[in-house]
Amino acid sequence: MKQITCIICPAGCRITVDKLNGKYSFLGNKCARGWEFAQTELTSPLRSLTTTVRTAFPDMPVLPVRTNKEAPKEKIMEIIRALSKVTVTKRISIGETVVANVLETGCDIIATSDMLRGNL
Repeated sequence: MKQITCIICPAGCRITVDKLNGKYSFLGNKCARGWEFAQTELTSPLRSLTTTVRTAFPDMPVLPVRTNKEAPKEKIMEIIRALSKVTVTKRISIGETVVANVLETGCDIIATSDMLRGNL
């Protein structure tokens, strides 16, 4: 038996998961979205990543970035290591892609600030 707290909505349902004969059963979710979250969390957990990357600009030495969708949880540390080697060398706007398809996950790393546009 395992307990999972659903993070899909503010209700934060505590879902109890049991596995019997290779099949999961879920108790405590108040909606289908909670069931889907628990199923994904057990079989292929996903996470969003928010971090920073270096820039070549002294007025803003780091740029906040995030994944444009959830990435496989087991790849998060590998993505962070890959991003530690990235340096943004052109001024970009919020939402622009910094790294496309990072580590072939299908996720892009996008800028979450357009402060770099200030000194064009």
